[in-house]
Amino acid sequence: MARETREQRLQRVHTEALTEFDAIQATMRDERFQCLEDRRFYSIAGAQWEGNLSEQYANRPRFEVNKVALSVMRIISEYRNNRVTVDFVPKDGSTNLKLADTCDELYRADEQDSSADEAYDNAFEEAVGGGFGAWRLSNQYEDEGDPENEQQRIVFQPIFDADTSVFFDLNAKRQDKKDAQCCYVLSALTVQSYKDRFDDDPTTWPKVVQFTQFDWSTPNVVYICEYYCKEQVTETLRIFRSLDGEETKYTEAEFADDPDLEQMLLATGSVEVRERKIKRQRVHKYLLSGGKVLEDYGLIAGSEIPIIPVYGKRWFIDNIERCQGHVRLAKDAQRLKNMQLTKLGEISAYSTVQKPIFTPEQVAGHELAWSDDNVKRYPYLLINPVTNADGGENPMGALDYTRAPEIPPAMAALLQITEADMQQILGTQQAGEIMQPNMSGKAVELIQNKQDMQTFIYLSNFGKAVKRCGEVWLSMAREIYVEPSRKMKAIQTTGEPRTVELARPMVNKETGAIETENDIAEAKFDVAVDVGPSTASRRASVVRAITGMMQITQDPETLQILGAQAMMNMEGEGLSEMQQYFRKKLLKLGVIEPNEEEAAAMAEELAAMQEQPDPQKELAEGLAMEARAKAAKAEADTEAALATAEKTRAQTIEILTNVGQSEGAAPQAPAQAPAQAPAPRDERADERAELELEAMRLENRMRKNKAEATETQIQSDRAASETAMQASQAMQQAVAGLSESVAVIGNAVGQMSEAVGQFAQVTSQNADKAIAALSRPKRVVREKGRISRIETEGDD
Repeated sequence: MARETREQRLQRVHTEALTEFDAIQATMRDERFQCLEDRRFYSIAGAQWEGNLSEQYANRPRFEVNKVALSVMRIISEYRNNRVTVDFVPKDGSTNLKLADTCDELYRADEQDSSADEAYDNAFEEAVGGGFGAWRLSNQYEDEGDPENEQQRIVFQPIFDADTSVFFDLNAKRQDKKDAQCCYVLSALTVQSYKDRFDDDPTTWPKVVQFTQFDWSTPNVVYICEYYCKEQVTETLRIFRSLDGEETKYTEAEFADDPDLEQMLLATGSVEVRERKIKRQRVHKYLLSGGKVLEDYGLIAGSEIPIIPVYGKRWFIDNIERCQGHVRLAKDAQRLKNMQLTKLGEISAYSTVQKPIFTPEQVAGHELAWSDDNVKRYPYLLINPVTNADGGENPMGALDYTRAPEIPPAMAALLQITEADMQQILGTQQAGEIMQPNMSGKAVELIQNKQDMQTFIYLSNFGKAVKRCGEVWLSMAREIYVEPSRKMKAIQTTGEPRTVELARPMVNKETGAIETENDIAEAKFDVAVDVGPSTASRRASVVRAITGMMQITQDPETLQILGAQAMMNMEGEGLSEMQQYFRKKLLKLGVIEPNEEEAAAMAEELAAMQEQPDPQKELAEGLAMEARAKAAKAEADTEAALATAEKTRAQTIEILTNVGQSEGAAPQAPAQAPAQAPAPRDERADERAELELEAMRLENRMRKNKAEATETQIQSDRAASETAMQASQAMQQAVAGLSESVAVIGNAVGQMSEAVGQFAQVTSQNADKAIAALSRPKRVVREKGRISRIETEGDD
């Protein structure tokens, strides 16, 4: 079979698309037309009288007291005060938290840049009023006028009149239309605009188009259609194994985009190990008219149809999707009320003044006076007498008087019933909207919660649509936000902008491997939505809660943290700088986690603090060095004292030795002396004994003096140690709250205390040695009758 040409393929697509759309129109036309009527009913003046009532009240006043519009506006206001936000959550619940936060911030930036609030608000209003709304996502170049800039961003665009312009295939049953296989989005153009834009004349279309359920061309309007259809695309994956055994998958498209990719892989030692065929779901976009395919856009970014439907209330009945908003059930009660008020207005329009009824003969010639009486207020009015048959005058008054019409009793009762019915249908709680002065806060909260429950179904359904929008956005972002080192604007949760660099290489501090940061192509997350008060309302609520907590705590540090948090959540002009100050304060206290910029700034500040000398640390180290020097000096003094004592002892021994030698050199006494003569006194022996005693006294004085000096030094060192400890305590009190400084000072104080302890220990040991050396008993050693030396007992 020959392969079909491009023209044949487009003709086939056009025929299939119009055939399916004709079936969708046949099924959904009446249901969607009711949605349009509902939106017109509450939003357009006079629309509440459209239809048969308009003919019945053609020549009568038609009053409207539109209570439905007020109820719809209340729901819309409730939504705008409770915005629905997207939160990307890792599928395993723990990993890639940083990348998930980056996706949140990029999503908020795209919302802000493309005015997504307009798309959200329009879709929600159409869903509440008529039952169905929608918006679309698309990708556009950041700078349409710059041919060199190929970077794109995702934009949010509103779809107006979605109930008559957006249609999904009939097999799509899910509310978010995730299971839809095709989607049609209609747009209307004038005939001349269509001819100028596409160079096509609707009058040349095939006749078969004129017999479809939908009129693609009218004398005033030509419809075109964006047609999205899902296709199964088969892709070939080529798996390469690198030298380290790691396998990497590449698609044929990647090789087509980079012709040198395969050569680079082979040059680096990678080997192709296998191929794999996979099927992927892609979305093909066409632009159709009733006559042909106007444009083939090809495959678009993402794997999901980028049309987001929103429903007010939705059911599937008789295999037909049915939806409605807040208006439909209240239409009959509103029409009945309008009819009653119109009738009552007509009755009230009649004059309440009784007017006299005369014959023409009675007022002939006085008509002008009677007609001007309401304006000029004449003091009296004239009438003509009535002539009898005999020609005589017969004075006669008014024949009768007009009477004001009476209100039927049934109308009054019906007005009350209609008002009660409308309150029940629309959910207007008048008692809840009027706050009593003595009403407790708990009662107010219960009433508010009851009112919120009446509108929560609309917010819940809108939350489902926003969740679907997050899924579609992520599928598009994985293919659009892939440029390495591309810098993009991101919006943080506080509303402050920051810059995100995509696919930035970085080194894992734990493993040392090179990883890619902010790689959106690898972002695979679940999407969660948060339905709650707006940012301003939440911040105000947080401030109130914190203020209440500050009244029940007395801890100064807790009060400081709560006060900073309250300042961080305050709204007002000129608070940004103050909030930055309190954020830095909370960062230093470790209450909040820093972002990337703050973490980098804190690392630089810490490095600068480590490079610069800390005066307190230097003081502590100086005191410790001084204590160690004193200990060394005391040890040296002790050793010097011991050396001096040894020197003195040696000198004493030398003197005694000299004395003994002089005694041995003296002349010997005669061998035989007279018996009767007394023995002469040995003066040198006395001198020697005195010298020995003097040496003993000298040693005792040295021992006493050294002991006193050592004791004085110990006391002085102890005083110095106490002073250092007091200085350390003072420094610790001065730097309370600064954990890093306290740690440094504590370390220095520990070193100083250790040095002081060593000093005291060495001093005590040296003193004990000196005292022990001086305290040991001495003895005089004689050799051949002479004193040769003085020894201390215990010496070897």
